[in-house]
Amino acid sequence: MTMHFTQAPRLADGVIEREFTVGGIPGILWTPVSASVEAPVPLVLLGQPGGFGLRRMLPRLAGRAHACAAQGFASVAMELPGAGERTPLPGAAEARADLIRVLDEGRRPGDDLIDRLILPLVDAAVPEWQRTVDAVLALPEIGDRVGISGGVIAVATRLAAVDPRIVAAGMFAGSYVPRSTFADARRLTIPVHVLLQWDDEGNDRQMALDLFDAFASAEKTLQANLGGHTGVPAFAAEDVARFFARHLGSAAG
Repeated sequence: MTMHFTQAPRLADGVIEREFTVGGIPGILWTPVSASVEAPVPLVLLGQPGGFGLRRMLPRLAGRAHACAAQGFASVAMELPGAGERTPLPGAAEARADLIRVLDEGRRPGDDLIDRLILPLVDAAVPEWQRTVDAVLALPEIGDRVGISGGVIAVATRLAAVDPRIVAAGMFAGSYVPRSTFADARRLTIPVHVLLQWDDEGNDRQMALDLFDAFASAEKTLQANLGGHTGVPAFAAEDVARFFARHLGSAAG
């Protein structure tokens, strides 16, 4: 599927930012100025939480993209299904309302509720991500090694399990996990680095540990740090950067 750039490129601190659409779905591509036909760079897929929208997350995404560029990587983000100005996913509002009610009552969400909440996003987002990767990899300055970083862990797990172009996955254990994600994890053999905030009030810690155990990867790392969802220590990002440098290579040296 063809990529259509929708705005003139913007240059900031040695990083070129370009907005695009693929099949009508908006996204943003960041490339270091060093990227060229003669020296194509690896690509990192920047995941994000479901429902927040690309514009709302842009400052954080741009910061992650510039960190990738400092390592010699291009990076890309796309608007997730049901987010931003996209049509809401069927049943999403009802599932979120049920989740809030269950949590307010002090109960654990059941498997059926988690499936209703997360699976429609996974089923819609994964093929869209693959079409976006197709379009980005068609650019001559982008190499063929791809990593995925962050976002909804069920989306990242499915995408990494089904797309052989992805050679490394850095994941954030910060969302509920459908039952089928465990089957996806058992198919995943690439290197995995999972970040878990031990006191994340919105995360089922035991579920995160069980999912990590399910990954079939010969190389997998679980980094658990004290603190809530937004309390990720700075050195955790440095560890993720070293993980991607090992598995994607680094044009930065």
